[in-house]
Amino acid sequence: MAYDLKKEEEVKEYIENLGIEYRFGCYKEKNPEVCHLLGDYLEAIKKDYGKAATVYKSNCLDYNYGKSCLKYGNYALIGRGRDKSDPQEALHIFEKGCELNNPTSCLHAGLLLTSTGPNVTVQRDVPKGYNYLKKSCDNKESMACHYLSGMYLTGVPKNPKEYNPHNPEKNAKLDFLIKPDLKQAFQFALRGCELGHVYACANVSLMYKKGDGVEKNLDESKRYFEIAKSLQNADETTKELKFQQGLDNK
Repeated sequence: MAYDLKKEEEVKEYIENLGIEYRFGCYKEKNPEVCHLLGDYLEAIKKDYGKAATVYKSNCLDYNYGKSCLKYGNYALIGRGRDKSDPQEALHIFEKGCELNNPTSCLHAGLLLTSTGPNVTVQRDVPKGYNYLKKSCDNKESMACHYLSGMYLTGVPKNPKEYNPHNPEKNAKLDFLIKPDLKQAFQFALRGCELGHVYACANVSLMYKKGDGVEKNLDESKRYFEIAKSLQNADETTKELKFQQGLDNK
């Protein structure tokens, strides 16, 4: 049946039929891709986050669908579709998604395991978190590469409370889980830039300018600065287009 999407009633009918098709494909045909679409439908169209969470969780755990692990992990982390957040469950789900080769799930698992601060409730495990971040970067998640670069820029102290960014002499005497390594920092920043991360490109430009982790090269510094500026402009243009077209209004 052809729908005239300029007519409100036909739009409503189309949306309802879409939901029916997704439910059939998920519950009857047990197609994980369609189950994920059903979760997206319940989230974006119906605004029923509780049911969406149930679908994403089942699709992750029962059908081993990595994208749904990422979605449900985010729900658990921020408390969407439930009474409160559960970072520990979120970590478990992100780890599951990472095992299923979803690079963003690897990123989130790595961030949870390496983060510090008063509101962090997940037990810190830097070596394990590093491995998740490395897998994420290797699978073309630019943010993971950028984050790894930052870890090598400053190092990761065993006791973060002892680290003082304004006292490099004292910091040099600390016990580090990951020691500062500017060459590694540069390589990860370069990889992040190649994958389109604007701040990674900015760091590459700065490191070329200073000669940190790479031979000083002002021409390359300028080139990567221009790449960073181009990426930033493109991002701002995309945001403007989305706003004008109403794509963020669900």
